Amino acid sequence: MLRFGGLAALAVLAGCVTTPPVSPPVAPPPQAGTLQPAAWAEIDGWNSDDVRAAWPALQSGCQVLKRRAEWARPCSEALMFDAGDPAAVKRFFETNFVPYRVVNSDGTDTGLVTGYYEPVLRGSRTRRGQYQIPLHTLPPQLRGRAMPARAELLRSPALRGAELVYVDDAVEAAFLQIQGSGRIQLAEGGVMRVGYAGTNDQPFRSFGRWLLDRGEITPAQATMQGIKAWARANPGRVDEMLNVNSRYVFFRELPPSNDGPIGALGVPLTAERSIAVDPKAIPLGAPVFLSTTRPLSNEPIQRLMFAQDTGTAIRGAVRADFFWGAGDAAGEQAGRMKQRGQMWVLKPRT
Repeated sequence: MLRFGGLAALAVLAGCVTTPPVSPPVAPPPQAGTLQPAAWAEIDGWNSDDVRAAWPALQSGCQVLKRRAEWARPCSEALMFDAGDPAAVKRFFETNFVPYRVVNSDGTDTGLVTGYYEPVLRGSRTRRGQYQIPLHTLPPQLRGRAMPARAELLRSPALRGAELVYVDDAVEAAFLQIQGSGRIQLAEGGVMRVGYAGTNDQPFRSFGRWLLDRGEITPAQATMQGIKAWARANPGRVDEMLNVNSRYVFFRELPPSNDGPIGALGVPLTAERSIAVDPKAIPLGAPVFLSTTRPLSNEPIQRLMFAQDTGTAIRGAVRADFFWGAGDAAGEQAGRMKQRGQMWVLKPRT
């Protein structure tokens, strides 16, 4: 899933773009000193998580990982396990994997956990009624050429005829650009899935930071929900806010699917069981036990996740972006998530 990184952090602070791999990537080895051998008993919450819920993410990941020598055995044995038996599933992981505590370069073992999601917008293939905000494909005549900032680009005749779909909300469209992919519920019926197709290569500037610096919102309101609320209260200034960010993202239509968006590993993401990580520190595809809390609360989230995505704002060892799923409810959680957490990587036993 092409992403700018953690939604809450990026809407407020900064961002940049990565492109999803065409073929499954080979993850670089972890940086020395970031993974320390651990015991299963040291994993905070291991015995309380129902790891059966992570089984779909394992099966999805094995579509790619089974091609790697160290993953051949666990992916093969996974086919013979009863995924409905919680004891058997836990035994599968304890037999086939070795846990390692993730430690930052400064020796600490806690870090930031943000959230992201797959937006679902309302739209139409034709411009009509409430559907007036276009999402564009990348015109062939602009490929490889220098392009102006967002405001000037949207006035350019070069975009005429490149309209992919029209949506009903400019701010929702801007957040879709931050996420890099999403779904459009079409007025004609059905759902269009869109994904990243390129940018104008202009620097990203956060409109959330712009609102903060001008005292338009408070730090507590510097979330996706707070920014949307400001836009509803200031409809005449929405373009002013959005044009602060000179970057513009182009989209392409993707094949329809009921699965989650495709992550950097090359497989569909699983809601609340997939995370984005820094592949320099965490092997892409690895199971990762995450201990954190729900957004704006002390309620624990302690569960087995899979490192199936990356983001350019996700940097460092103990750093994760939690995939909440698709739609408004997932967006509510993602937009508020900025928690502290700990991580343990499970490496295939050799």
